[in-house]
Amino acid sequence: MRARVPSKRGGGTMKIAIAEVVATCFYAGYVPRAPGTAGALVGVALIYLLHQFAYFSSIHFGLFVLAVLGPAVWAANVLIRQMGQKDPQNIVVDEVLGQMVAVMGANLNSPWTYGAALLLFRLFDIWKPFPVGLLEKLPGGFGVVMDDLMAGLYAAFVLYIMRNFFLLPL
Repeated sequence: MRARVPSKRGGGTMKIAIAEVVATCFYAGYVPRAPGTAGALVGVALIYLLHQFAYFSSIHFGLFVLAVLGPAVWAANVLIRQMGQKDPQNIVVDEVLGQMVAVMGANLNSPWTYGAALLLFRLFDIWKPFPVGLLEKLPGGFGVVMDDLMAGLYAAFVLYIMRNFFLLPL
């Protein structure tokens, strides 16, 4: 059973409920261990499903990230205020979006791409090389989301190098 978001301020129950669904990606962020990895796995599953059944390509994922960026930052901000924490672990919408950035330009028909994108994205998300760590310090939900988008860009760049210069099937 998932833990409820504690209320630090009154009112807006529906707003908080919607923000919780968005920010936790339908409660995937409540996985007890490694919620960030759970969010990234939700991202991989969503990428696969959208590619296979809605015929999403790299450009579609880029447009999807742009379309969802505003609601993701809003939802993260709502949960940050409600929980009174700078970056609650149960916010995983940033991992989903970062994972989508990671596969942009990759071969989505190769099963190797999904595993490599997941590993690379999580590596950069945890390691936080410059400027990922710097972006994380931006205020509120914007910082929560932007550092993962940058980690996704790093992963996408490495996948691009591996695919085009080392001729790996990614």
